[in-house]
Amino acid sequence: MDTEKSDDFYLRLKEELLKSNSWPADYLYKFIVPTDRDKITQIQQIFDNTGAVIESKQSSKGKYTSLSIMVNLANPDAVIEKYKEVGLVEGVISL
Repeated sequence: MDTEKSDDFYLRLKEELLKSNSWPADYLYKFIVPTDRDKITQIQQIFDNTGAVIESKQSSKGKYTSLSIMVNLANPDAVIEKYKEVGLVEGVISL
């Protein structure tokens, strides 16, 4: 995703989060990752020490793993920061 598009996307996301939640709030992230222990560990480390509850489930053929991460965050900026950090992990799809 190029920077201009991602900036617009994150600006819209922040506006929606401000409208739909009172902060701090629980937020549910959903990601699909190629089943690769290193990539899954990288994502888990991004949420270390945040109190996040992480659930993972492999696809039927085992090629992909879905991660559901519930975490309480202070504000929409914290939500966006985590999306950007996870976005640096190669092959991750954010839902």
